[in-house]
Amino acid sequence: MAKPGQSGLARVLSASRYSYQGLKAQWQHEAAFRQELCLFIIALPFALWLGDTALERAVLIFSVGMVLIVETLNSSVEAVVDRISDEHHELSGRAKDLGSAAVMLTLLLAVVVWCVVLIS
Repeated sequence: MAKPGQSGLARVLSASRYSYQGLKAQWQHEAAFRQELCLFIIALPFALWLGDTALERAVLIFSVGMVLIVETLNSSVEAVVDRISDEHHELSGRAKDLGSAAVMLTLLLAVVVWCVVLIS
């Protein structure tokens, strides 16, 4: 059964507005996202310059772009945990640590991808 509400172009426009609000909140409240976005902006021209093929360029850009995506997901987990309670709870701490670990793994993966492409 479909959810009631908007459909078609109206739904796409609403979803775009929500996405914009999310990116705006991410920029305003998350220093790590701002730093990683700067990394992405710096890496983009290098990826275009250093990649020998379109596939290499795409992989270099994608690897750094994934950091932004995972950071956004991590921030959403942190926001939900903080919304539930500001008390220390083992599961809340674990959820936040797991989100942070996901960001770190994505950063490490980006470094590995760049090293492999640049060394080959």
